[in-house]
Amino acid sequence: MASCCICGPGFPSVVLSPPRLLPRALNSFLPVLSPRCHCCHQRKCWLACAADTLLAGERREEERGGDRAADGRDLKSWLIREGLPPCKVVLRERPSHDVKHRPIRYVAASEDLQAGDVAFSVPKSLVVTLERILGDETVAELLTTNKLSELACLALYLMYEKKQGKKSFWYPFIRELDRQRGRGQLAVESPLLWSEDELAYLDGSTTRAEVRGREEGIWREYNELDTVWFMAGSLFKQYPFDIPTEAFSFEIFKQAFVAVQSCVVHLQNVSLARRFALVPLGPPLLPYKSNCKAMLKAVEDSVELVVDRPYKAGDAIVVWCGPQPNSRLLLNYGFVDEDNPYDRLVIEASLNTEDPQYQEKRIVAQRNGKLAVQVFHVYVGREKEAISDILPYLRLGYVSDPSEMTSVLSSQGPICPVSPCIERAVLNQLIGYFEYRLACYPSTLSEDESMVVDQQLEPKRRVAAQLVSLEKKMLNACLQATIEIIKQLPDHTVPPCPAPFAPILK
Repeated sequence: MASCCICGPGFPSVVLSPPRLLPRALNSFLPVLSPRCHCCHQRKCWLACAADTLLAGERREEERGGDRAADGRDLKSWLIREGLPPCKVVLRERPSHDVKHRPIRYVAASEDLQAGDVAFSVPKSLVVTLERILGDETVAELLTTNKLSELACLALYLMYEKKQGKKSFWYPFIRELDRQRGRGQLAVESPLLWSEDELAYLDGSTTRAEVRGREEGIWREYNELDTVWFMAGSLFKQYPFDIPTEAFSFEIFKQAFVAVQSCVVHLQNVSLARRFALVPLGPPLLPYKSNCKAMLKAVEDSVELVVDRPYKAGDAIVVWCGPQPNSRLLLNYGFVDEDNPYDRLVIEASLNTEDPQYQEKRIVAQRNGKLAVQVFHVYVGREKEAISDILPYLRLGYVSDPSEMTSVLSSQGPICPVSPCIERAVLNQLIGYFEYRLACYPSTLSEDESMVVDQQLEPKRRVAAQLVSLEKKMLNACLQATIEIIKQLPDHTVPPCPAPFAPILK
């Protein structure tokens, strides 16, 4: 599975067309590729004019309204013309929060549906996969081994196809992706495309570090793009453009990558070359829901959707996005699901490497299925279970008697059987950790909840408030679970044991 438009400006690298001749397919591009020019000042002026022309062209196209449907190049007309079987869905619109942006489109039921009905079936010929792009499963597997992901290959392909303009077979599909501008069902782009000021909305959340990590990964893939060009040369001979890293800047590739990430579908029980697919009636037109069971599935020579619940005509149809926490939903698709049963926090605990008994404790941990650096997942609604899972590992860092090391890891129950002072020290460390994490957020939970219900608030600010408020609720639940265990201690006068080599929590 897995945010601007599918980006890649359509300028040849040598021959420059006047702005008035730029194809309309390029209108939704935000960045513009710098053409080759001997005069930097002249180039900047030309680009500024080109950008103005593109924006004006986009507005004119919106004002014309039905022209796209009339010329038969809108998405639905194209799908029907290219062999889409009769289906039970329609495309509808809802206004975007920003009046400058086009409305958000979504797939809705065209008639009443019952659980088990096939809403639509998209032929294999209308699905973008590496098998379709490369025509060779061996090459596809080779390209996506170690250095390049399927998302990078799909993004590169659509970037070159967009340069073809209306000559591209995928023109109506790409234009629909452009229209969405990578915005998810809440009209929000992935944080990968947020400004620094907007990323500050996520202060205190580990999601901000995830954004940086994902950006670094995209940069590494960008530096490997030319590999695709040279290894799949027969494919790219049809494009009269430069090699990838010369044809597209990193920012343009990142936008394309994020757009593909927001709408790619992970198909099950298919070959590696078909497992990641772009389906014209799939996301982002098809909203995700964490507690849904319906999935896009490969069935013979098509990809179909069987609904898991009844729908009335006009209802938006939803599909399952897989067991992803809200941080991943925001990063991949630009939304947060408050009913997400898979939401979780991550706590990283590690044995102190300065501990003279570090090696002995590491071996004991491994024998009990733990690592020297152990990641614990705290799932929403199961915070007490998570604390019970973390406690034995932390106790291991406090004990010094080798005979106690195995017993603390294998002990059952919330109270340490070895030492009351060790238990007090471990619980105090956990309380300090949760209090510290809560203090890292610049806003309070009540402030976040006020922003979440403010429908007039800017969407990025509101979705960020949703995310951090849900994180704080889980952290508070962990804190309360730890305090409850302290109340169960038999003797509250026992001071905590000294801990010169306490485990490290992150």
